[in-house]
Amino acid sequence: MVLLKMQTYDRPFIQKWLKEGQRTCPQTQQVLSHTVLTPNHLVRELIAQWCKEHGIELPPPIQDADDGVITDADRGHLNSLLEKMSSTVSDQKQAAKEIRLLTKRMPSFRSFFGESTDAIPQLLSPLTRTGRLDDHPDLQEDLITAVLNLSIHDNNKKLIAEQPAVIPLLIESLKCGRIETRTNAAAALFTLSALDSNKHLIGKLGALKPLIDLLEEGHPSAMKDAASAIFNLCVVVENRGRAVRDGAVRVILDKIMDRVLVDELLAILAFLSSHQGAIEELAELGAVGCLLGIIRESTCERNKENCIAILHSICLYNRSKLKEVREEERANRTISKLAEHGTMRAKRKANGGDMGTGESVLVAITAHLSSCRCPVTIIDMSFLLSPMTHFRWAEKTVVMEFEFVGTCNTYHEKKHPKEGTFVRIPLEQDLGRQSGKWSVFGCWLTSQG
Repeated sequence: MVLLKMQTYDRPFIQKWLKEGQRTCPQTQQVLSHTVLTPNHLVRELIAQWCKEHGIELPPPIQDADDGVITDADRGHLNSLLEKMSSTVSDQKQAAKEIRLLTKRMPSFRSFFGESTDAIPQLLSPLTRTGRLDDHPDLQEDLITAVLNLSIHDNNKKLIAEQPAVIPLLIESLKCGRIETRTNAAAALFTLSALDSNKHLIGKLGALKPLIDLLEEGHPSAMKDAASAIFNLCVVVENRGRAVRDGAVRVILDKIMDRVLVDELLAILAFLSSHQGAIEELAELGAVGCLLGIIRESTCERNKENCIAILHSICLYNRSKLKEVREEERANRTISKLAEHGTMRAKRKANGGDMGTGESVLVAITAHLSSCRCPVTIIDMSFLLSPMTHFRWAEKTVVMEFEFVGTCNTYHEKKHPKEGTFVRIPLEQDLGRQSGKWSVFGCWLTSQG
C-alpha cells in the first residue's frame, strides 16, 4: 500500500501502525495529513510476476469490508443520485461526490453498476455534454475517481471499457484537470487494463502518449500511476511499438538516469527492449553506461536482471556498443560478476541459457582475456562473431559457423568470408575433444562435441 509521502508498505503492517494511534510516516516521521491507503498496483504486479517465475502462490488480496450485496434501499438511493446527473451543476457535484465515496468504501455499490448498461453513461453525462472536461474541475475529479473505484470490481472491467465514452474521457482527463484527476485517470486505465482485451482497446485509442507525457511531468503520485498503466499496456506486443513511437524510451531513460522510479521503469524498459526501434534509441541515448552503473550499484536483483536483458538486446542489435561494455568489463568485471553471483535468470541472460541463438552477453560484449587458452595465430579477431560461435573439432582446426560483422583485417586465405560460410582457422595446438568454455581474444566459444 502507498501512504502519503509516497512510501510503500505491506498493508497489514501499516494498518496495524495506524490502529495503534500512530499518525506519522514510519520512515520519514512526518505527520500525515490523512491516513488513506492507496494500492501500489505496479509493485503488486512485479511481486506477482516474481512469484509466478519461482512457483510461489501469491496470497489473495484482502477483501473489502461489506459482503458485496446491494439492497433495494441502496439501489433506490443510487438511482436517485444518478438522476441528479441531469439536474443543476450544484446537484451534479453533490451527487458525484457521494457516488465517489460510496464506490470507494462499499463493493456493493460498485457491483450495482455492472447490473445496468445505462448506469455508467448516466454517471458520466455531465462530462460528455460539456465542451471542456475541466470547466468544473471538482466535478471532473469526483466522476473520474468514481470510474476508478468502479474499475476495481472485476465484473465491471469489460463493461466499463466497452462503454464508448469511458476510455476517451479517461484519456482526455490525463491531459487536463487537477493533478489528482489526471493521476486517477491513469490509475483507472491501469486497473481496466488488467483484461487483455482492454489492453488492446486502450492502446488503440491512444492512451500511451498522454500517459508518457504525464510520466515526464514528474509529479510523484502521477508518475507511479502512469508507470503502472504503461507497464500493463506494454504486456501486449503491439502496444510496445506504440509506446516507442510515442517517445517512451527517452522519457523512461531520463527518469532512470535521475534515479526516479528505477524499479518500475526498468521493468517497462525490459518490455520495450524487444522492439528494435527502442534498442536503436537506447543506443543513441547512452543507455549502456547507465545500465552498467545500475548493475554495479543496485542491491535489487530484479533490477540487475532487467538491466542485463536490456544490455543483451542493445549489444545484439548494435555492435558498436560492445567497445563501451568491453572497457567496463576490463575495469570492473561487472557482467562476469553477475554471471557468477546473480540470480538464475540473470545468470541465464549473462551466460546465454535462454537466448535462442545461444549467444550470451559475455559472448557478445566482454573482452575476458585473462585465459586465452586457444590462441589464433593467423586470423585477426578484430571482428565479432554473431550469433554465438558454435564449433566442432577437426585436426588442429576449429570449424566455426558465424554471421560476419565488421571487417577482418587478416584472413589466412586473404578473403572476406560471407555470412553463414564455414571458416577454418588453424590453431597453435591440438585442443582434442574437450568441452567447456575457451576465450579466444574475447569471444567465448562453446564446444559442441
